[in-house]
Amino acid sequence: MTEFIHPALLFILGALPIPFLSGSIRKAYLLVIPALAILAVLAMQPGSYGEMRFIGQEILIAKVDKLSIVFATVFTIMALIGMVYALHLTDAGQHVAAFIYVGGALGVVFAGDYLTLYMFWEAMAFASAYLVFAQRGGPAIRAGFRYLMVHITGGVVLLGGIILHGLATGSLLFGPMERGAIDGGMGVGAYLILVGFILNAAVPPLNAWLTDAYPEATVTGAVFMSAFTTKTAVYVLARAFPGTELLVWLGTAMALYGVIYAVLENDCRRLLAYHIVSQVGYMVAGIGIGTEMAVNGATSHAFAHILYKALLFMGAGAVIYVTGRRKLTELGGLYKSMPLTVALYMVGAFAISAFPFFSGFVTKSMVIAAAGADHRALVVLALTMASSGTFLHTGLKLPYYMFFGTDRKIEAREPPRNMLVAMAMAAVLCIGIGVFPQPLYALLPYPVDFEPYTGLHVTESLGLLMFTALGFVLFLKALNPENTISIDTDWFYRKGARLFMWLAEKPVARYEKAVSDVSETAALPFLHGAARSGLQIDLTGVDAAVNGVAHSILRGGGALRRLQTGVVTHYALAMIVGVIAATVVFAVVWR
Repeated sequence: MTEFIHPALLFILGALPIPFLSGSIRKAYLLVIPALAILAVLAMQPGSYGEMRFIGQEILIAKVDKLSIVFATVFTIMALIGMVYALHLTDAGQHVAAFIYVGGALGVVFAGDYLTLYMFWEAMAFASAYLVFAQRGGPAIRAGFRYLMVHITGGVVLLGGIILHGLATGSLLFGPMERGAIDGGMGVGAYLILVGFILNAAVPPLNAWLTDAYPEATVTGAVFMSAFTTKTAVYVLARAFPGTELLVWLGTAMALYGVIYAVLENDCRRLLAYHIVSQVGYMVAGIGIGTEMAVNGATSHAFAHILYKALLFMGAGAVIYVTGRRKLTELGGLYKSMPLTVALYMVGAFAISAFPFFSGFVTKSMVIAAAGADHRALVVLALTMASSGTFLHTGLKLPYYMFFGTDRKIEAREPPRNMLVAMAMAAVLCIGIGVFPQPLYALLPYPVDFEPYTGLHVTESLGLLMFTALGFVLFLKALNPENTISIDTDWFYRKGARLFMWLAEKPVARYEKAVSDVSETAALPFLHGAARSGLQIDLTGVDAAVNGVAHSILRGGGALRRLQTGVVTHYALAMIVGVIAATVVFAVVWR
């Protein structure tokens, strides 16, 4: 069998020594493990590895094909970039959590069965939650708790779906869901699995955990979180639910939803988080369309998105690290003191906005082209509008108010060198993929029949972008950020939690106290009296009767024991007497 090194184990087992290392040795170690994982992925050959049976089910620890390899490639590259960005951290806990988080994502990508997938899925949830808690402070603790509760709920739903699906099909192998032969529908288990997956994809209304938690995470933790959870969900959707019509419309709604909410945001990382929702919408819609071009587009866009979104979060994180501020109303004028950060951030902004010669241009357009080829004009229109909105906010509004705009005389400097190096690595890849897309296209699951650099496509894209820039200039005052809080779907479970606590502390607690009072004043004295009466009856009646019977049996046994002398003549005499007595009785009765 071909040698196979599971990259997930490199990270999960590799997390164990981190607390015991320090200084340059730890920094080198943090870079060596991701580098080894990249080499392990590059050396992989398609096939199945780690086959066994457990509780009567076939288990497949790793299934390697083109779809899993492309996601594993970008995950390991992002792990290396993220570790470079976090090299200045002395908190070993964050490094351990990041390693387990990456390992969980890779475990999901290679999982060949649902039990293996679920194990790594939950590891991701707990490890990523730590990256929120590690920020400390009340807002981060509360956001981390909500994040964890939402993902635990999603995990329970996913596990229930896995069990029902296994019972219905007799197999827990992970692959495309089969539709019914009659109505083309899926079983209850499949729908529950779908819900578990789309929760991690942040599909509205199951999206608020993302925009709630990501802005509260640590500066480096948010970079990792922007790259793995939602894209792992995109992978499992592409694996299990390609061609599911519901996903087309959910993804299209996501693309617009994230852009609309980004208009209202003042927090730089929350604005970027809403654009994660929007960009993942393109991927979900492409998977729903289900054609080869659409799945290729979703996969390639996930690859590009991980890199440019991480670059954007690294840029915003650098500003927060240096200034301690994250609201656009508190920032401005930083281009003077942070020119390298501005330049690197703008590479990510151009990439997400699908500028020609940047990565988003060669990936996002494939999804839109696939929607057009599938005769979905409404989807094409909605995704094009969302692309314009992305440039308006991530490419224009956020950098303008964060780096330019009003000069607030903030004391700032460039972030540590390792942070700039990580941003440069991501920026080079964003430009490299945009200029030379063929290496990425070669990794995709299906042969690529798409040419992004046509005259029509380039002029259409530039026209849309320039029109958006003109609108930004004309309506600049209307786009001024305001120090407000946007109400999202998390309002429902926040208010629901408060209602639950009120019910628990008020009506339920009062009812429990009333029942307790009645019990103590009426029921318990009655029960105590009944118990004492029962004890007396037991002692004087039942025990006396039982003891009397026992004594009678003992006396009878003693008498019989005295009759048993052991002398044969005595037994013979007793038999003769018994025969005579029986004869007399018989004669009397017969007469």
